[in-house]
Amino acid sequence: MTIHEILKMGDERLLRIAQPVTEFDTDELHLLISSMFETMHAENGAGLAAPQIGVDLQLVIFGTNQINPRYPDAPLVPRTVLLNPVVTPLGPDEESDWEGCLSLPGLRGMVPRFSHIRYTGFDQYGDPVDRVVDGFHARVVQHECDHLIGKLYPMRMRDFTQFGFTEVLFPGLDAAADD
Repeated sequence: MTIHEILKMGDERLLRIAQPVTEFDTDELHLLISSMFETMHAENGAGLAAPQIGVDLQLVIFGTNQINPRYPDAPLVPRTVLLNPVVTPLGPDEESDWEGCLSLPGLRGMVPRFSHIRYTGFDQYGDPVDRVVDGFHARVVQHECDHLIGKLYPMRMRDFTQFGFTEVLFPGLDAAADD
């Protein structure tokens, strides 16, 4: 499999609006998704968006089958492939929590997100995906889908006094959790 280089904040490709996926269940798409999961796991990520590896498609993957060293207290999220996603907030309630991003290694920020959402889209075979979620699952989906519209989590922050290096903010966190 291929481990991709993850684009870092400042790369203009992270600011583009991704294009819809128009062909499903192709060998090329399956290979891309497999390599994205390999890349995400190699970096201890909770999710990864295609634009983060320079692929201009509305494709995100996320999910954890085990405790993630970057988010040791987070609940497990089902492994998911989501193409052409639509995220709909289910009410105005928001929760703020710390987020990191593989495109901003070593940093964390306090980010408000909708507490309860519905997300729809398609899996790699073109079958519909439709889920209602909350908590960490909702946060991960919103974070990854933001990459498809050219947004990085600092663009959602409201208080930059709650933004800094992981090693300073969370000195006891495992060294593998620094991005």
